[in-house]
Amino acid sequence: MQHPAEHSPLGKSSEYVSTYAPELLFPIARATKWAELGLSAQTLPYRGVDIWNCYELSWLTRGGKPVVAIGEFTIPADSPNIIESKSFKLYLNSLNQSAFDSREALREVLARDLSAAAGAPVGVRLRSLDEVAADGIASLPGTCVDDLDVTVERYDQPRPELLRCDDTRRVDEVLYSHLLKSNCPVTGQPDWGTLVVEYSGPALDPVSLLAYLVSFRQHQDFHEQCVERIYLDLQRLLQPSRLTVYARYVRRGGLDINPYRSSDSIVPDNRRLVRQ
Repeated sequence: MQHPAEHSPLGKSSEYVSTYAPELLFPIARATKWAELGLSAQTLPYRGVDIWNCYELSWLTRGGKPVVAIGEFTIPADSPNIIESKSFKLYLNSLNQSAFDSREALREVLARDLSAAAGAPVGVRLRSLDEVAADGIASLPGTCVDDLDVTVERYDQPRPELLRCDDTRRVDEVLYSHLLKSNCPVTGQPDWGTLVVEYSGPALDPVSLLAYLVSFRQHQDFHEQCVERIYLDLQRLLQPSRLTVYARYVRRGGLDINPYRSSDSIVPDNRRLVRQ
């Protein structure tokens, strides 16, 4: 079956539009990918949010003076739709030669248009460069698994059978890896990310986690679905009392995408990592 993203602007030549054009936004229903994972809107086993950061946001004042800012957009993980990334960028580019009365006026337009595309309320923050610079670069808590010795033979699809845990030992820990890579399901272009696992439950074998994450290396899927798949595979194995899985992806086209999925209500730290 043809993925609905095949009809999006991805992988196609697109005319650059520099005046406000909300019709450029291209929603993609989450239901198709949820069904592949055995889920539906009514049976999601997690809460969460997709945080998009835009580093190429600009518009005009009524006097014609350009303004730049960094945009932060939070899309609920249970929204009916994701927004295809190239259409998102084309939409944001359409603001470049568009005039707005104020920063707040633009924020309201963005919230309205993005919420309509996602099918749920989207949070919007517009921040100055000085504000974001003051946040600095985040360091991750926990233990990095990247220096562990692991043998990998296949990269074509996720292999949850590689995951192992010790049922006799319970822990409360954070593990992370910078070696997550997957490919866009439409263009085949690589998506690079850092994957973080926070949990309470049977001790996860870190070598097996690393091998499992590397098995995504040639897998084709969107950022959001990769994180959801990892969350579900770890949930099935560990049956943890608490689980949070999130990825901080490297920006492409001025946008980075950061899906968070958790058994609990969380307030994500949206400071960028060094590769972002």
